[in-house]
Amino acid sequence: MDTKELQDLKNRYDIIGNDPALNTALETAVAIAPTDLTVLISGESGVGKENIPKIIHQNSRRKNGKFFAVNCGGIPEGTINSELFGHEKGAFTDAFAKRIGRFEAANGGTIFLDEISEIPPSTQVKLLRVLETRSFERLGSSQTLKTDIRIVAACNRDLRQMVSDGKFREDLYYRLNVIDIRLPALRERAGDIPLLAARFLKEFSAANGGRVTG
Repeated sequence: MDTKELQDLKNRYDIIGNDPALNTALETAVAIAPTDLTVLISGESGVGKENIPKIIHQNSRRKNGKFFAVNCGGIPEGTINSELFGHEKGAFTDAFAKRIGRFEAANGGTIFLDEISEIPPSTQVKLLRVLETRSFERLGSSQTLKTDIRIVAACNRDLRQMVSDGKFREDLYYRLNVIDIRLPALRERAGDIPLLAARFLKEFSAANGGRVTG
């Protein structure tokens, strides 16, 4: 990408900064978007990881398909399999009707799994199968369903260490980490702080009817 294309991308997604590591992450996202490679985005909370899946989706052949973002850390362990894979009526006590899961609904599109480190072991097994065979079953069903999706995952924890500690499946980690995109923390790109400060000052001034010139 040339400088103008990169800046246009930042403007489109409201990304501020010129740090080389940030630029590399954005350029990588655009470069691999036309493929169907699985992507793992790493970086601390607050670094803007949620922008990368959107960039990948909008620059892919799936851009006219659905895009789902799922916060795996915000779904109770007892319901995450139903949320992702769906269930049949009567599959469990509160299953009063059939539910279509995100993997089924996102067919032809992209699914973003944020906080992937928080999924329980049973979900890790099911997700590994989706990555390997693009197939799954709804809870309470023996019918195998196929799904054509692009999976992008993100994590603010060290998945390698979690693998070493036996808290995350090694085979799933390598299936997710086909392309690794790392977003730097703000303390690693101190040169961008003046740009962010100027932006925030402008916004706060406008919101409060003030005018700060320097």
